[in-house]
Amino acid sequence: MADVTEPPRESFRLSQLLYDSRYRSLTIQVVAAMLIMALLVELVDNTVTNLAALGKDIGFGFLWTTAGYDINQQLIPFSSQDTHARAAVVGILNTLLVAFLGCILATVIGVLAGVLRLSKNWLIARIMTVYVEAMRNTPLLIWILIVFAVMTEATPQPREFREGGSASMILWDSVAISNRGVYIPRPVWAEGSGLVVAVFLLSIVGIFALRWYARRRQEATGQQLPVLWISLGLFFVPALLAYFVMGRPVSLEYPELGGFNFTGGVQIRNSFIALWLALSLYTSAFIAEIVRAGILAVSKGQTEASFALGLQPNRTMQLIILPQALRVIIPPLISQYLNLTKNSSLAIAVGYMDVRSTLGGITINQTGRELEGMLLLGIFYLITSLIISALMNLYNSSVKLKER
Repeated sequence: MADVTEPPRESFRLSQLLYDSRYRSLTIQVVAAMLIMALLVELVDNTVTNLAALGKDIGFGFLWTTAGYDINQQLIPFSSQDTHARAAVVGILNTLLVAFLGCILATVIGVLAGVLRLSKNWLIARIMTVYVEAMRNTPLLIWILIVFAVMTEATPQPREFREGGSASMILWDSVAISNRGVYIPRPVWAEGSGLVVAVFLLSIVGIFALRWYARRRQEATGQQLPVLWISLGLFFVPALLAYFVMGRPVSLEYPELGGFNFTGGVQIRNSFIALWLALSLYTSAFIAEIVRAGILAVSKGQTEASFALGLQPNRTMQLIILPQALRVIIPPLISQYLNLTKNSSLAIAVGYMDVRSTLGGITINQTGRELEGMLLLGIFYLITSLIISALMNLYNSSVKLKER
């Protein structure tokens, strides 16, 4: 029986890095990476050299020095004697607040506008078309200034709420809308309020669990549960029972006119309202077009088949059209959420103290650390954008078409 011998392996040669397709792409990538690293090293060295010539160095110790300025919108306590780092945290929280609320409101308005643009009612469809085109083709900064001007110029002054004045509070004298802001009741937490809040949060979890169970049950048996009414019951009943059982531990402090301004309650500044509404309305116009495109991407045969089965138009939209359209809607929707978050940096135009105004504005002006401040500001927006993208991509993976 003859022995089978393997052919001798070809020895490696340097020329293969260029002429052998197995190594050429790797060679190009390594060379490109080396050039990029060399460019970055040169930029950093040039920056350090120029700063040294100006008598400056690169450091972040300024974050722990006294800020020396006040912030009018605070989610956590802050005074002028706190550090620049705490001021940056306050600004970050303000940015996240307006971005989070803006994404929610923009999504609600955008979905409604996108669906109504496809309405068979000619008037409603044209009104939504005018809304979308007007918003999309006007710069966001103009809308921010317009809403802010309306909030400050078209609303009454606090003194007009006095007895016999031309203005009055709304919602059973609990909310006041003035040119200095909107004043709403403040919750006062007493002993036992933590249990009420815990029951309410558990009710929210129960609502999501109910919807998950109802969806699985419908997929398995075709039977539908009255999810809306049960969800409303879970939302209100357990928390109200806990509220009365614990002796009403949560009360409200209503705003009252005292002197030249309102006292008590919570003041929502016009700068926040203007930024929030403008961001939401502007972004919702783009979301509306995304929703409209996603709905149109679903075959009309799906709608006709659902009507043939006797489904009402609203159930057809909820159960058949939108679930399929989500696969088209979610990817561009992520970009709109990212744009809204980054566009919130325009808050400085109306005096809303976000991270751009604190860390990227006053702190830089006071400390002279413009390079470090802008670097930290860029890192914050980068991390925030990556987190939003990761969360939305997880949701996108859950709704995408599952193939066998």
